[in-house]
Amino acid sequence: MTSRFFPYSAQQADLPPLDQQMLDDVDSEWLRQAFVWANAARLRGNRPFGAIIVASDGRILAEAFSNTRETGDSTGHAEMNCVRQLGTARLAIDVIADATLYASAEPCVMCAGAIGSAGLRRVVFGVDKQRLQQMRPDLRPSAMSCHDVFAHSKHAVECIGPCLVQEALSVYEDSWLSPNAAP
Repeated sequence: MTSRFFPYSAQQADLPPLDQQMLDDVDSEWLRQAFVWANAARLRGNRPFGAIIVASDGRILAEAFSNTRETGDSTGHAEMNCVRQLGTARLAIDVIADATLYASAEPCVMCAGAIGSAGLRRVVFGVDKQRLQQMRPDLRPSAMSCHDVFAHSKHAVECIGPCLVQEALSVYEDSWLSPNAAP
């Protein structure tokens, strides 16, 4: 995905200013894969969110997209689906602790709680919750951010984001930012 969707978007003027964090090539590559999963969710009629968990040695431990619409499961967020995969894989605690979860957007409070409970200690995300709320005011606002939840986790969780925001936003063009898009 590229930023070609939003070079001069009128809607972009209404979004909060970019305050994104820079990533190295490895983190950028994996975050872009989360965008691919978000696009897969969108194409299947779900909300456009994707996530991937990568071990410190580069192995993919889990990858998923949001499937709340097609399953009717309100907990079927991309991050939750990835965390569930970690549980069924029965991985060693140190493998999970050293892994990184890449999410197309800032994890919600529910997902942040699951990430912390699973023992993951590093998260990288694309679009921030403020920008999501600006794009979709009908989304339920939360007084807490993932940073708030991670600050109260049993183990410290490094949280990096927003990152690659222009690329992250390209997933939302057809689903949330176009005038004819369905909610």
